[in-house]
Amino acid sequence: MPRQYTTGGKPRLGGIGRRANHYLRWQMIHGARAVISRLAKRDDSRSLWLKGIVERRGFNKALVALANKTARTAWALLMRKESYAAA
Repeated sequence: MPRQYTTGGKPRLGGIGRRANHYLRWQMIHGARAVISRLAKRDDSRSLWLKGIVERRGFNKALVALANKTARTAWALLMRKESYAAA
């Protein structure tokens, strides 16, 4: 999951580390690739955010951004012991 940096009591989460679990990182990237491949048919808020990233930064950076966002969401859900509820 994301590496955590804390300064002054405020936690700051880093990206998906390359020294972390390689299999999990690989799965997150491939899952993000599958989501982006079906992006044209969707118009919810997360899809619009992702379309903007693809247009501004390109496919591969959008891929990593989505994988990072998914990892942060999963980490937050695990820490809070909550279930995912789409907004």
